[in-house]
This record gives sequence, structure tokens and C-alpha cells, in this order.
Amino acid sequence: MAMSQKNNDGDDSIVSEINMTPLIDVMLVLLIIFMVSSSAALESGLDVNVPESSAVSEKPNQMVIVSLSKEGTIAVSGKVVDKANLREEITKALAEMKTDSIILEGDGNSSLTSAFEVMDIGRNAGAKNFSIAARQKGN
Repeated sequence: MAMSQKNNDGDDSIVSEINMTPLIDVMLVLLIIFMVSSSAALESGLDVNVPESSAVSEKPNQMVIVSLSKEGTIAVSGKVVDKANLREEITKALAEMKTDSIILEGDGNSSLTSAFEVMDIGRNAGAKNFSIAARQKGN
């Protein structure tokens, strides 16, 4: 919207400046929303009840999360996959994250045989380090 303004010398001129403050405010809000939603998207993707442990360490940044539900559903970095495509998905996830480490996030009621199968497929896909997810006792 143009507004006219009188200068001291009597000429009428148009002020054509954009107020950047609302634009910057909106961009900062969008940035915050993006940051919060992207960190939430890094979760496993499956509803898994991990077992409790008294010795729990912090999760390293660069590890592929493989989730195993009690029904036998498997997810790699939040994406549900079947056993036929598991090796391919783990290989792709390891290459994308440039790591050779996997965190196995298994439900406390899941089968130990299924966990070993997932670990064996992960080792064949190129993983060298495995961790098992647990939550701190009392939480």
C-alpha cells in the first residue's frame, strides 16, 4: 500500500518500504516449529515398551534405530519394513547416517529369537556395533 508523504521541498513522493518485523517474526516461529517437529520425527515410529535397566547411557547422535514390537513388526529409523527388505533398509540407513552402529529398540515382551534375527541381518548389512535400548529404572 503506497502512502504519500510531503517532503520539505514540496514534492510528493511514495514511501515504498516493506516492514520486515512481521515477516521475521513469522519466520522465527516457523523455524521453531520445524526444529521441534524434526526432533520428534527421529523417534522409532513404533510403540515399543523398552525394558528398564539401572545402567543406562545417553544415546549417541549417529546410530540407526531398529525397533522390534512384541507382534514382530520391525521399523528402521521410524519406517516400518518387512523382514524381506530389512537388510536393504538397514544398509541404506547406515549409508545415509555414515555409521556402522545400530540401536536395537525391542519391546520387553518381544521374542529374543526375533532380536537375534534382526541383529544377524544388521551385521550382514554392515553394522559392527550394536546397542540395546533401555530406560532408566524408576522413569
